[in-house]
Amino acid sequence: MKKVVISSATVVGKSQPLSADELARACGAEVEWVAQLVEVGIVDASGQRPAEWRFYSVDLQRALHARRLERDFGAGLDAVALILDLSQEVRRLKAQLRALGADE
Repeated sequence: MKKVVISSATVVGKSQPLSADELARACGAEVEWVAQLVEVGIVDASGQRPAEWRFYSVDLQRALHARRLERDFGAGLDAVALILDLSQEVRRLKAQLRALGADE
């Protein structure tokens, strides 16, 4: 018997950002969780209130990473925000080192 997998995809870009509800659904969470991500600075919301918020691919990536850190390590959102910021800084510094090594 063949296994059939049905999936769908949504393009997230500047012309097609996600709403707070769509971001929550993509992460298997509630909109309240997305509001907490905005509050601690894990994602940036464009718009004045949750109904107007729009999120882009970088926000989706950070939200999914935050969800995994919460699930896998039981980390609170404040700790998750710190982990994500430090990870981003490490990637930036490694890229800088690679660029300096290429110049030699």
